[in-house]
Amino acid sequence: METKKCLECDEPIKGRIDKKFCTDYCRNTYNNKVNKESKNLIRNTNNRLRKNYKILSELNVNGKTKVTRTKLFDKGFDFNFFTSIYKTKTGNVYFYVYDQGYLPLENEIYLLIKKD
Repeated sequence: METKKCLECDEPIKGRIDKKFCTDYCRNTYNNKVNKESKNLIRNTNNRLRKNYKILSELNVNGKTKVTRTKLFDKGFDFNFFTSIYKTKTGNVYFYVYDQGYLPLENEIYLLIKKD
C-alpha cells in the first residue's frame, strides 16, 4: 500500500483515505498560498471602494451637493471603482458606490447624491 504524503510538508498522512494534509496548520498554509493572489485582488478592490465611499460620504453630508472633479481627485477618489451604474430615461448616467452616487455634469462638476 502506497503512503500518501501531505500536500504542504510532504510528511506521511495517517487517517482517512481521502485526506490531503497531515494537520490543520498544513491545510491552512497550503490554501493561503493557493488563494493569495485572488485574495489580494479582492482586498485591494474592497479598499478602493471603501475609500471612495468615505470620500463621497464626507463631501455629501446633506444628501445632495455639487463638487469639482479636482476636489474628488485631491481627496484620492478613484473613478475606476464603483459598485453600480444607473441610467435614467433622459440618458443621465449615475455611478454608485453602494448608496452614494455621483453624476458627471458640465465643466468637470459632479452632482453627489445619496440613494434612500
